[in-house]
Amino acid sequence: MTASPSVVAALPQYDIGGQIGEGGMGVVYGGVHRPLGRPVAIKRLPRAVAEDQRMSARFEHEARLLARLDHPHIVPVYDYVRDQGEHLLVMERLDGGTVWSRFASEGYTAQQSCGIVLAALSGLHAAHEAGVLHLDVKPKNLLFTSSGVVKVADFGIAQVVSEGATLVTHAGAVLGTPAYIAPEQALGNALTPAADVYATGTVLYELLTGDLPFERGGGPLALIQKRVYQEPRRIENVPEPLAEVVMRSLVRDPSGRYRNAETFAMDLAGAAALVFGPDWLMQLRLPVHLTPQVAASSTHPAMRPSQPRDTMSITQHRIRATMVEPAAPAVHLSDTLVPAASVIKPSSPSVLFVVAAVVAALLLVALPFLLGARDLPVVPQDLSQPITSIGGTHLKVTAAGVTLADVDRTAEGYVLPGAARWIIGGAVTATADKDYLLEPAQTPMLSIMGAGSAVLLLFTLAYLESVLRALRRRQAGTGAVVLAGPLGFGLGVAVWLLVTVLLRNEPTLGLAVACGVLGAVAGVCAAVATKPS
Repeated sequence: MTASPSVVAALPQYDIGGQIGEGGMGVVYGGVHRPLGRPVAIKRLPRAVAEDQRMSARFEHEARLLARLDHPHIVPVYDYVRDQGEHLLVMERLDGGTVWSRFASEGYTAQQSCGIVLAALSGLHAAHEAGVLHLDVKPKNLLFTSSGVVKVADFGIAQVVSEGATLVTHAGAVLGTPAYIAPEQALGNALTPAADVYATGTVLYELLTGDLPFERGGGPLALIQKRVYQEPRRIENVPEPLAEVVMRSLVRDPSGRYRNAETFAMDLAGAAALVFGPDWLMQLRLPVHLTPQVAASSTHPAMRPSQPRDTMSITQHRIRATMVEPAAPAVHLSDTLVPAASVIKPSSPSVLFVVAAVVAALLLVALPFLLGARDLPVVPQDLSQPITSIGGTHLKVTAAGVTLADVDRTAEGYVLPGAARWIIGGAVTATADKDYLLEPAQTPMLSIMGAGSAVLLLFTLAYLESVLRALRRRQAGTGAVVLAGPLGFGLGVAVWLLVTVLLRNEPTLGLAVACGVLGAVAGVCAAVATKPS
């Protein structure tokens, strides 16, 4: 495809050739600067940039910053032209291919991958120092010169076009590359160099394994949701020093990541030196410009315990991309775009289910206090001694319809089995010539009824909280909502029994069932309210 007449008219000093690339941030044409005979790449920014006054002003400011970036690992910007309704960036043309094209065809050894990422981090750090974020780091934006130098392209364009937010069309296409987007970028939160650290860490993970840190599939929005709500898969078959560095760069919380590209590069260089030897970068023969701190780390690995050299099997093995890019980006800004955060953030919980969960929980707690035991004669008793204060010839001890002891009277009185003495706590029903309320002299929590109810309460509460957290993070589905029912029932029974034992009330089956049902209602309603739509 040839350039439009407006592009040709805006660049009279250039011979403009055909289109050599296209993406969500614009179209790229090849060209030659006639006076100098210099090959260039001309990026034509989306028409929406020219039509939006605020966006146009932002980009003009950003273009000045980009033109001042002078670094061996950054594609230089030669010119910026705003004319004929066009916004055009004239850049160095690199004909060595992209990191992605070589990754898909030839693959890289682990040393090569580490060297490529070190070069990218060097360029990113220089840009960050100048106040420019990239926000679209990916293998296709890492280019090779004809001599093999890695350079980062397309600095700052994503930040200008979308103001740092991730944008999607109503059809679900994403402006940008969802496979490498940092969680805070997807959510539209404040951005720092840590966002580029995350994207670069994802690139390193992919180059070392051939795959991404998350399961593919489900479309671009699903990819973004996984990055926001799930932890990345632990990197496999990679030496532990390198694995530690990669996983730290992929921490979801920006405060837990490397604070900038240079600290990431220092740890990566040190880990590579530990695994491949202090002269690894020299043997690689990949031109990499490093700051003094990173250069020192690349030749003097951090002091760590000696590592067995079984990791050397990966040093010569080439890793290739296992799949094509998982989701195509939105190409045209003319599509209706909305912030991805408005689509992937958990929706507000239904007020009805929240109210129902709260009311059920309050009733669950209140019922054991409000509905006490029957008005029965109370018999305080040390259960290790025979019971002599109850008449009749036969004694049956029950709790909530469950028989705990069934004994005949002896000459000493009623002697309860040893198991019953450990089980009974608080108060139970004793039936002989009439009904009594038998209160053990021991502390209620020293019984199985007391301690068991506390353990059941803690277990069901912790398990239910885990289910709700998984739902909130989109790590569980409808099955978790169903599971919340029996967990809530167990929680309700635990609350009933614990309160009953502590108050020394008579445990009744009807109240146990009522509390269990209320707990199940509270659990299910809480799960439904928590589950994102």
